[in-house]
Amino acid sequence: MGRVAVVTGGTRGIGAAIAKALKAAGHTVAANYAGNDEVANAFAAETGIKVFKWDVSDYEACKAGLAQVEAELGPVEILVNNAGITRDAMFHKMTVDQWKAVIDTNLSGLFNMTHPVWPGMRDRKFGRIINISSINGQKGQAGQANYSAAKAGDIGFTKALAQEGARAGITVNVITPGYIGTEMVRAIDEKVLNERIIPQIPVGRLGEPEEIARCVVFLAADDAGFITGSTLSANGGQYLT
Repeated sequence: MGRVAVVTGGTRGIGAAIAKALKAAGHTVAANYAGNDEVANAFAAETGIKVFKWDVSDYEACKAGLAQVEAELGPVEILVNNAGITRDAMFHKMTVDQWKAVIDTNLSGLFNMTHPVWPGMRDRKFGRIINISSINGQKGQAGQANYSAAKAGDIGFTKALAQEGARAGITVNVITPGYIGTEMVRAIDEKVLNERIIPQIPVGRLGEPEEIARCVVFLAADDAGFITGSTLSANGGQYLT
């Protein structure tokens, strides 16, 4: 059954793969983005997926953006909180602005996006919330105190909200990708990738964005109603919980 799905950060990298996979599964998809109009417009032209611009760190912008999506496409029944940023620095050099920017987008963004659609999901007795966290929210990472804290918070948010949504037919799950072969990761120096990163991954390679997308499609399905509050680690065996 096709439903209306919103994917934040949905025009690039993992988010773009998720948006495409949800469309292929029969859903009507809205891809949110924050900044790059050129990339977003190219994505829309290539895929036929509607794009909507707003900043997930701004609650009122999320509320207005989601209202626009619902006016154009219908009630949001699947929400994928994928948008995220990095502002890496060793902690003794990290600024307040670097801390705040990452927390506001990567953690508060989940509240800002989920809160406006939650009442409608409760009323309809159906919803799928899928949060994209990170392996570094599970194990931590030097130089990423802000990012690791936010991504760990995403996991806690998921577990708490899953308990509230269960009897209303709303599932809330979180995916924790490891190193995925996005444009950003593939831009890392090849020597660093081959000698320091990939040797830590037991399967011996980077993941692909489409592999994360398939996890999302599974969790978004009507048939996944008995799975909630779960953390799905997709990291090639790099970190086992």
